[in-house]
Amino acid sequence: MTDSGSSRRPAALVAGLASISVGALTALQSRINGEFARVTGSGLEAAVVSFGSGWILLTVLLIAWRPLRTGLSGVVEAIRSGALRPWQIMGGFLGAFFVLVQSLSVPVIGVAVFTLAVVAGQSSNSLVVDRIGLGPAGKQPITVARVVSAILAVVAVAVAVSDRVSEPSEAWIPAIVASCVAGLAIAVQQALNGRVAAAASNGFSAAWVNFTLGCLLLGAAFGVAWALTDYDPVALPSSPWWIYMGGAIGVLFIATAAWVVQKLGVLLFALTAIMGQIVGALLLDWLWPRPGTAFHSMLIAGALLAALAVAVGALPALLARRRTSTGPTAEVPH
Repeated sequence: MTDSGSSRRPAALVAGLASISVGALTALQSRINGEFARVTGSGLEAAVVSFGSGWILLTVLLIAWRPLRTGLSGVVEAIRSGALRPWQIMGGFLGAFFVLVQSLSVPVIGVAVFTLAVVAGQSSNSLVVDRIGLGPAGKQPITVARVVSAILAVVAVAVAVSDRVSEPSEAWIPAIVASCVAGLAIAVQQALNGRVAAAASNGFSAAWVNFTLGCLLLGAAFGVAWALTDYDPVALPSSPWWIYMGGAIGVLFIATAAWVVQKLGVLLFALTAIMGQIVGALLLDWLWPRPGTAFHSMLIAGALLAALAVAVGALPALLARRRTSTGPTAEVPH
């Protein structure tokens, strides 16, 4: 039993590193979608391509992998039985909104500030989402640690952008506000997707539902903008090739999450992924800065505060896992 427990520690370490890595890839996705928007001049078109390419990959997986189709049948049955309400599968609409804001905001404020603003919104709204029981775990109490974590996350964004208050730019203020709102939406999306995944017993099935609805919303917005405004889509660029990788990174995030959550649990996965996002965003804005974005000391200070916010939020879960692992039933963890 001791050997079994010891063998699980390296697996948990690998899972944690995988979670941090996939979080860093999410920051890269932000840069890719932002670059696509810059090249085409259209954040809406960038969002459509990103979501659409992810949907194509998942649809190929749907055709080739029977468990994904079985999971979708479980979602349909849950809706028919009333175990899952129709509005609870609508997380894809919020995901589409997030990708659209991502594509529009990153070229203006950079990956790091965008990521910190999203973390602030997500951390704050997760308190409300858990309190009203929107996720599959039901109502969760608002703890002191989570309140402190959310406040620190908001302060982190304020510190990170403090050097830019005097800059003569009118675009970055609405971009930061929109990014915070996108973070609010992501907290709700994760709760709704959690319910769909529980009904499907398959995270990929929930992802396919998410991408399908997101594509429908973005496609409709694209059609309305084309038909009713002076907006005209541009020809898709032939280079650089990597600007088409945003959807694939989204699918990779889902695939990694499906494995890591089994090792770490949902909360620790989310927190370690956020750490990866912060580190990845800082590295991108330092090593690969966009014109008009600056890498400065206050940005680093804000990232450190965001990391502290994550640590404060994770501490109760880590202590609970430690008590479980050292208890009399440590050889059969759940």
